[in-house]
Order: sequence, then structure tokens, then C-alpha cells
Amino acid sequence: MRLIATDLDGTLLDSSSQVSARIRAALDAARQRGIHVVPVTARQPIGLRVIAADAAFDGWALCSNGAYAVHLTDGRMLFAEELPPETIRTLAEALAASIPGLLFASVRDAGETFVAQRGYAEIADLSDHKRDPKTMGGVPLEQVLSAPSVKFVIRHPELAPAALFDTLGSLGLTGFEATLSGAPFVEVMAEGVTKATGLARLCAHLEIERADVVAFGDALNDVEMLRWAGHGVAMDGAADVVQDAADETTASNDDDGVARVIERMLR
Repeated sequence: MRLIATDLDGTLLDSSSQVSARIRAALDAARQRGIHVVPVTARQPIGLRVIAADAAFDGWALCSNGAYAVHLTDGRMLFAEELPPETIRTLAEALAASIPGLLFASVRDAGETFVAQRGYAEIADLSDHKRDPKTMGGVPLEQVLSAPSVKFVIRHPELAPAALFDTLGSLGLTGFEATLSGAPFVEVMAEGVTKATGLARLCAHLEIERADVVAFGDALNDVEMLRWAGHGVAMDGAADVVQDAADETTASNDDDGVARVIERMLR
């Protein structure tokens, strides 16, 4: 084991979005052995900063489901994959024609800029994007669709994300990658982008083989990463598709499942 790649929400963090003392001790023990610990998340840097000190994250992080790699200490960008505006527009127009009342948002500029359609903030919570909805503002849809995006967000005031995801998949559109993270919206990245592709690029930079990677996850957006890693670990309670992608299932995030596996492997 040379690198630990871990999802955050529902995996490393407990249900109150905290890093437990046992998790922190396990991560520290791994780092003391020279093992890289990399958060691989749907979050942006603003959401990572909230927990970075508690988890001692100070190196590379993969954000927007693998769309870009950023160094949390010096801000370096290793790579960034963006959705072109024309793809976003085609997707949004086709989906809106099938489902009235959709709202959209665009994450830009390495996750630092959040452009929300008018009305989006009214149905958002702080926990959704780790941003205060009062700071989201609201612009006409045209502005949301007008620039490249590292992550395009689709949500509805009433319909579940799974329903939106299924409808999007039925439209036969191409040129993007869509997934679910457990958040109340569908997340769309550039074509081919997953946590696995981002992790592969980072590992190539660090000269680490996939066989030396242990990955942890709990949601649909973790499936490719769990399959790609030398050893994939799903969380107890994860959907069958997630557990099937993994080599083992550990205890839940509220029962320090990640720490249990790291402690065992370090022994």
C-alpha cells in the first residue's frame, strides 16, 4: 500500500461530517509510513477546507469526481477537465424539455466559482455544496450555460436525483459523464471523467502503480475507483453495485470502517 484514496461523505466522515479520532489516528499512522492519503471527492476545495485540518489533508486532492487535481497547500493544479458550453447547453435543453422545473448550476475556476440559476439557492442547503446558499446569488440560465464547467449540477425541487439520472440516461446524449454521489442532485463532468480516471492520472504523476492503491467509497460515483484500485473497499450499507465493485466491505462510516481496514493493513 503506497496510496490511500478515500471518498469523504458517507465514507471517511461520520454522519455529522466529522473526522473521528480513530480515523485521524489511522490516517496519521499511514502518513508516518510514507503512504499518500488522497481525498477523492465530489466536493470542491471550499468543502475540503472545512475538514482539511481535522483530517490533516495538506497534499493532493481530487475534486469534482476526478475532474481536477489540486494541491491543498500551494494551490497547484495538476490537471483539469472541463465540460464545453455547447455540451452543457445541449444537455440542459434536452433534459428540461423532458422534465419541467429543473434548476442548474455550474462549478468553474477549479471549484472556486459557483454559478447558480435563479431559484437554485432557495432549494439549497449549506450541506449540499458546503457553501452558504446566501452566497450563491442567482443568474439567468443563459449565464449558467455560457462557460466551461468542471461540474454541472442538475436538480429539481421535488423529484429525486435518481429519477433525473435515469431520464438523462434515456435521452441518448453523449459527450459527458453523469453520476450520483448521494447529494440531492445529478453531477455531470467532462466525457470519460470519473474518480478512477483522475486517480490514475495522479498516480502516474506520483509514480505509483494501481496495485499499490487502496480505495474507499460508498456511492455510485465511487464504483469506477473501487474497480480500478488494487484493493477497493465499500462501506457497509452501500448499494449492491458499490459493494460488487469492491474487493471487500468494511464497517459503516459511523463505525470507523476506513480506520479498521487501514489499521489491519498497517499491521
